[in-house]
Amino acid sequence: MPQKCGIIIYILLRKDLTRAMMRPKRVAAIQDISGIGRCSLTVIIPVLSAMGVQVCPIPTAVLSAHTGYGEFVMHDLTDFTIPALEHYKKLGTDFDCVYSGFLASSEQIDHCLEFFASFKGAMKVVDPVMGDNGKSYQTYTPELCSRMSELVAVADIITPNLTEAAILLGEEFPAGEIEPEAMKSWLTRLSEMGPQTVVITSVPLKNGGICSVGYEAGRFWKVTGEFVPISYSGSGDMYTSILIGGLLEGDSLPAAMARAAEFTESSIKETYKLGTPWTDGIMFEPMLGRLISGNEPTGYTEL
Repeated sequence: MPQKCGIIIYILLRKDLTRAMMRPKRVAAIQDISGIGRCSLTVIIPVLSAMGVQVCPIPTAVLSAHTGYGEFVMHDLTDFTIPALEHYKKLGTDFDCVYSGFLASSEQIDHCLEFFASFKGAMKVVDPVMGDNGKSYQTYTPELCSRMSELVAVADIITPNLTEAAILLGEEFPAGEIEPEAMKSWLTRLSEMGPQTVVITSVPLKNGGICSVGYEAGRFWKVTGEFVPISYSGSGDMYTSILIGGLLEGDSLPAAMARAAEFTESSIKETYKLGTPWTDGIMFEPMLGRLISGNEPTGYTEL
């Protein structure tokens, strides 16, 4: 009888393991959703899905159009986040990654912290969405910006743009190119706030190009690209989503950075050729097949 019970338990455990192996990687995306203008969840869901990753959206707000339109209708979903979390815990749901982005209130900082604490085995990614081009977004209060450091402190990975990195560090937004040693200092200081891995996107270069820079385990990385004279909404969401997808599938940090930069740049170039308004975001839909093919990226160097 004991031997028979052991066989039954073994079979059940094997079935659970098989189901876990067959299940796609699962990401809880705590982000807003905008009806018009590709950004946040309307970028994150298709991009990660193309990479074979399941996205479970936890919307922080619903907007008629993203904030770059100036006028928009916004419905704050602060009262949704914790009931959703409690339901997931009741179901016994697990996530491979919890990924926070645009938040509608400072209270949602607390909710993100609860999500991170509830799924301890998940990769914790914080895109500290606060601003761009040297200015904070109009919905981001000083309190919300100052509290963002609480999320950064518990994150495994953060992906600020240059504006957000400056806000987190209390630095002035740089007027031109940042020298490599200064950039290394910024990366190191951001890592000292808590995250093991830091990636700063959209860093200008002296030759008119642009790059993303990363830090992990004492090493600094850089991926360079061509500058396109327009800033499309959702570019950071696309970059971070591809970075996450790459890391979940086994990419090293520099390889994931290169994968994210290459796809984002090529999609931006195609969008620019068509004269698409920046508010519409990147027309990435025809390009998704490139993510599915999963070619090994190589365009990275040490900083």
